[in-house]
Amino acid sequence: MGEQIRLDKCLAMLGLGSRSEVKQLIRGGSVRIDGETVRDPNRKLEADRVRITVNGTPYTYKAVRTVMMNKPAGILTAARDKKQRTVLDLLPPMYAAMGCMPAGRLDKDTTGMLILTSDGALAHRLITPGKNVGKTYEALVDGPFTEEIRARFAAGIHVEDADGTFDARPAEATLLRMEGTESLVRVKVTEGRYHQVKRMFSAVNLTVLRLRRTRIGGLSLDPALQPGDFRELTEAEVALLEQQETGG
Repeated sequence: MGEQIRLDKCLAMLGLGSRSEVKQLIRGGSVRIDGETVRDPNRKLEADRVRITVNGTPYTYKAVRTVMMNKPAGILTAARDKKQRTVLDLLPPMYAAMGCMPAGRLDKDTTGMLILTSDGALAHRLITPGKNVGKTYEALVDGPFTEEIRARFAAGIHVEDADGTFDARPAEATLLRMEGTESLVRVKVTEGRYHQVKRMFSAVNLTVLRLRRTRIGGLSLDPALQPGDFRELTEAEVALLEQQETGG
């Protein structure tokens, strides 16, 4: 027998309203479980094994949800903010109600692959440097990316700036192409310090003009996702997400 959950809590976690609001839905006869109208908010059920409809609309309950988002520029990687839009604002209320949180951060102006999950163990694994889960970025920088710079990244570059000092782990950096006088560079890192990629380039006198994350672990950003779009991951994709990649 699977874990049982109260009907009112289940509907609240599906983002259908506060606990008091979903109780009104239930008592008003709007909720059916396997075709049967249920009016008791305290009814316990194995939510992932029954068919739930509210006013005729079907809903699927999952104890854990993990989504991939193509984060657009100008959005904060945070659960909530009083003044600015956050990545949670781009998801239906159900995800916040289930406790989905960003697994790591992207700067406000950085775009690309972001994972949000209600699985605390998965989130911890993705953000813990010791787990060696690689993150891959494409950085457009304002000058030539030379062999000397590539070698410095590979050796583990020393960063010293207004935000502090650290020795970055060895990172794999590859020149993808030149765009006029600018360079598009793919960079793989296995840690996530504050503004890390930007600060690593700054340490070699290059400024990042545009930064996009394309891969985490063994999973790449779905090319079908437009900025602001998201989709849930399959179990197989979560396994890829956790995959270690030496050097990034």
